[in-house]
Amino acid sequence: MTKVQKRIYSYSFLLPAAIIYLVIFILPTLLSFFFSMTRWTLFDYEFIGFDNYITFFNESSLNIGFRNTLIYAVVSCVLKLVLGLLLGVFLTSKIKTRNYLRSVLFFPTLVSTIAVGIAFSMMMHPTTGIINQALSMIGISGPDWLGDTRIALLSVAMVDVWKGVGFSTVIFIAGIMSIPEEYYEALQIDGGNGYNKFWSIIVPLSRPSMNTVIILSLVGGLRSFDLIWSMTGGGPGFTTDVIASIIYKQYQGGFYGLATAGNVILFIFVTALVYPLSTYLSRKEVDL
Repeated sequence: MTKVQKRIYSYSFLLPAAIIYLVIFILPTLLSFFFSMTRWTLFDYEFIGFDNYITFFNESSLNIGFRNTLIYAVVSCVLKLVLGLLLGVFLTSKIKTRNYLRSVLFFPTLVSTIAVGIAFSMMMHPTTGIINQALSMIGISGPDWLGDTRIALLSVAMVDVWKGVGFSTVIFIAGIMSIPEEYYEALQIDGGNGYNKFWSIIVPLSRPSMNTVIILSLVGGLRSFDLIWSMTGGGPGFTTDVIASIIYKQYQGGFYGLATAGNVILFIFVTALVYPLSTYLSRKEVDL
């Protein structure tokens, strides 16, 4: 068998995956770019150039949507990063119930996002919700979590953190457990304490796990829709509207080409933020 034949034979194993990737991802992406420049229905389309993009950027709620999307993504990402790291350190320590606690912490990740949104929208009700009822028992008057324009978006972000921090913790647990014991032994010989262990060993050598959590949480926050829609529907007013919910409202109104243009804009927006960040973070990783 010649060298060329060997290469063809090797690449042939990648062909099924390449075909699936082409059909499921590449082709729909290219079609989205095309149909974003049309006025289309299920059976017909009319090419209109960049009119959909111009109309979308003229949306009065778009500035609010971009701002809310960034706030939501940054808040949820930072909290998942910090809490995930701290919980990862705690759940890799020598506590007897750590396996049970890991299971409990990871459980919300397995629950449907829509189910979580509906449940918390009931729990956060200003009068009948269990959260405000519990606060009233200790003399605290709870706010209207999802109706107050000042805290509605942050309230939804907190629910997102509750649901997703278990996944972040699992990633950190894997990263921390992969650190060789020799580092800890060397620190102990040098007289280091828990503070030195955390900042000198765990934090720098968990950088790959941190980078993974940052990228996944940020992408998830920028694309978030289902939790926000099930809890607030973008309200009150446009207070919790994000880019994805604005796009969905365009679909509801039958403006399919406009909504497709919004999806393309969201794709470019996420890529423009995440790709350079991912490149920068990967350069900062510490090799074990």
